[in-house]
Amino acid sequence: MKTYLVDFLNNLKNCCPKKKHGIVLHNMIFPLWLLWIFPVTWIVVLPANLLIDLLVLSLTMRCLKLDGRKEIAKKAVLKIWVSGFVSDFIGTVVMVCAVLIDSFLDYQSPLGAWWYENITNAVALDPFETLPAFLWTAACILISGICIYQLNFRMALKKAVPDTAIRKKLALSLAVFTAPYLFLLPTAWFF
Repeated sequence: MKTYLVDFLNNLKNCCPKKKHGIVLHNMIFPLWLLWIFPVTWIVVLPANLLIDLLVLSLTMRCLKLDGRKEIAKKAVLKIWVSGFVSDFIGTVVMVCAVLIDSFLDYQSPLGAWWYENITNAVALDPFETLPAFLWTAACILISGICIYQLNFRMALKKAVPDTAIRKKLALSLAVFTAPYLFLLPTAWFF
């Protein structure tokens, strides 16, 4: 992984504009919530998410005292797992929009300066730094949670759990307990 990051940073240096005092990285932010895009992290992320999804599904079914829990889990866990990744990706896209919007704003304007300080910089480094950054990040988590609920209720659990009321409870449990709360983790701690 270290070699991969070194190669990535070296390639980045070659493509960035140079100034008198060295290299300037405009809007170069490497937030923790983007790490999962890099293939090396998938070795840990894939099995960990599968185990978390299976654990939440199993515990919720046990609390609901469902019969045939093993069969339901076999039918649905892979679909739930994929739904979780799709939902997290949607939330990540919204997180990245904070940076993309910033690239369209002029830093010299009051709006551009405010956006950079209160949204872009804070969302990427520490969502607890400003209220707007926290709200942006919380909205991204909520969007992912809603997607988790909808995808699980409408697709992943549909054949495995025909009872609508039980399917809603399972989907809600998965949405609440597997939403990407790590979006709130300040990446500034790692720099």
